[in-house]
Amino acid sequence: MATTRIIDDDRLTAVGLLVEVHRGLTQKFAARLGRHGLSENELEILLRLGRTPNCQLRMSDLAAQTSLTTSGVTRVVDRLERAGLVVRASCDTDRRGTWAVLTDTGLERVTAAVADHIEDVDRWYTGLLTPEQLEALTEALRIVRDTVRPEAVAGVAEAARARPHVDA
Repeated sequence: MATTRIIDDDRLTAVGLLVEVHRGLTQKFAARLGRHGLSENELEILLRLGRTPNCQLRMSDLAAQTSLTTSGVTRVVDRLERAGLVVRASCDTDRRGTWAVLTDTGLERVTAAVADHIEDVDRWYTGLLTPEQLEALTEALRIVRDTVRPEAVAGVAEAARARPHVDA
């Protein structure tokens, strides 16, 4: 009679594959992002800003949405601000809050990077799946993400309503 060992549990295989896929994709994407002068963290912040209403998020919401700490987001936004890709703006509804706002230059830069990045995404990820597989995977990942990281969409509704004050 065969015994099943807990270390052979299919759930461990599922989570292990997810981790391996993330690491592999990160490695595959890094080279081309580097040619655009962007790190993975910088691309993530630029994409989150660009895909949010009014191209803006509070700094605290950016930290909540990413895997970065508040100080990590501050460092990345500092670099993006020095490069003219992002500006900071004061938050009218929260005196302690600061918006990170994507500039037109930032939108152009992330758009150019994404044009290449999407080729890599298709080559190494989405293009390997049928449309049905991709739809099912996306739905499954969203269910898990919404459970383990509900803050991943923090501040989106507020960003749509807000009009930041950019200090020139």
